[in-house]
Amino acid sequence: MDPVIIVGAGPVGLTLALALARQEVPTVVLDEGPGKEEPRPARTAVLRPDTAALLERLTGTALDHHGVRWTGWRAMRRRQVVSEIAFAPDEPAPVHIAQHVISGLLRAAAADQPLVEIAADSRLDSIEQEPSGVTAHTRGPNGTYWRGSYLVGCDGTRSTVRKLQDIRFPGRTAVERHAVAALRTELPWTDQALLHRMPPWRSSGPFAGEVTARPLPDGAWRLDWLLPPGKDLVTPELLVARIRETLAGWTDGSAPAYDLLDTGVHTVHHRLARRWRDGRVFLAGDAAHLLGALGTQGLDEGLRDADNLAWKLASAWHHGPHEALLDSYQAERRAVVAARLRATDQALPGRRGGGGLRHIVPGTARGHDALLTDGHLGRGALGAPGAYTASPLAPRHLEGEIPVDTPRGAPVSDVRVTAEDGSFVRLRDRLGRGTLLVLLIAPGTGVWDRKHWVSAGVMPRLAAAVTALPHPAELLVAESYPGAPAHSVLLVRPDGHLVTALTGVRPAALYAAAEATVGGVVEEGVGVEAGVR
Repeated sequence: MDPVIIVGAGPVGLTLALALARQEVPTVVLDEGPGKEEPRPARTAVLRPDTAALLERLTGTALDHHGVRWTGWRAMRRRQVVSEIAFAPDEPAPVHIAQHVISGLLRAAAADQPLVEIAADSRLDSIEQEPSGVTAHTRGPNGTYWRGSYLVGCDGTRSTVRKLQDIRFPGRTAVERHAVAALRTELPWTDQALLHRMPPWRSSGPFAGEVTARPLPDGAWRLDWLLPPGKDLVTPELLVARIRETLAGWTDGSAPAYDLLDTGVHTVHHRLARRWRDGRVFLAGDAAHLLGALGTQGLDEGLRDADNLAWKLASAWHHGPHEALLDSYQAERRAVVAARLRATDQALPGRRGGGGLRHIVPGTARGHDALLTDGHLGRGALGAPGAYTASPLAPRHLEGEIPVDTPRGAPVSDVRVTAEDGSFVRLRDRLGRGTLLVLLIAPGTGVWDRKHWVSAGVMPRLAAAVTALPHPAELLVAESYPGAPAHSVLLVRPDGHLVTALTGVRPAALYAAAEATVGGVVEEGVGVEAGVR
């Protein structure tokens, strides 16, 4: 079968290619550039625990070695610390990393993956769809025709794929603007991020009263100053003056020595494509959505797009088109991003006044701080990973379903589990293989050798039920799971979202849940004859 064509070799496109390769699906990545990304220290991303874990699985590299995992977060207003959070060494925390470093890690992993082909200097200029596949033409030094089973546009804000498919991209322009500087200096905090609102040294000029500092490796920092509405020019002289003023304010004296590495102006747009699927053509990442105000980071959502789409394309590639499963990509991901945008729009004013954006966000000052903290830390409506609660793949009316601390459709907690070979791993390590995960909660099993419990109690009956499921599944065991009673069974999607939690071993309910999760398609030779009733 023809490979999947991915247009765009940024982090989202490369992540999708590696995620498909992990599920034995070949890809061709069309890169209109020369095959590398120029270093830009001021162009960075804050990755939340789920997306950081995704990249670590695909690259085989701990991001802590290339970025900074925050040890803490503090929010200040004027001279006062209004909130302070410390992350324990084993507690999930955001990772701040330069985007060119992310791309480099993904490119290195792709170079070692025989199922991924990257075609440099290949600019897309046409797409033709047929019932059996897609043909794409590229121009440039390596211009040619490419034949694929599906095509995914991961080609950014000005997506050629989106334009060729005549998909509208409505939204709002310049929701926020930030002056950005990456510099190497010594600040009073080590590996901690800071949000400072209305600092006491605030002066006149094209800067609003808010600055964010995020640590980078080797003593570097990224500083973002919120700009007021309008198009005031940020000159180098103004930016240098603000750097010195900010550093001096944070160190209670004269500005410490610093090396300026990179500067820029970051403009946040809010846009959402009308359609994310057109036959065999899909959109992902910035080609499908733009968001990022109030501290939220757009790359997180693009990586989640890739994670969601990969297992569905892999299923269709291996077993034939499952229209309900493929349609669910748009239904799930567009709904989550739309909800994020709505939540941000509710927090932002309909019209801006002259006092700066943050000054007229509705609510109390303490509420402002909590809102911004949630956005930066990946919590709440503005930052937390979305839950597919209204997914068309969600099963209905399951007998024996019980609530746990993870809502149905939300990402599961990363608990320690025992795999089928008896090894102890993290639950997230088993994601992204294209298989469903069936997790039995069995207190005490962690202290016994696998041979003593694998054939005891409910395990034989559960193992038979897992074998009979309509989609490949892996059986795991955990000592505990937040909110789950002993002997309960959790069904988890390949991208780590909870399908359901059942009390005890219920083969019929487990089968129905698995069948709904893969779009109601039962694979040949698997079903009720295998003994799930």
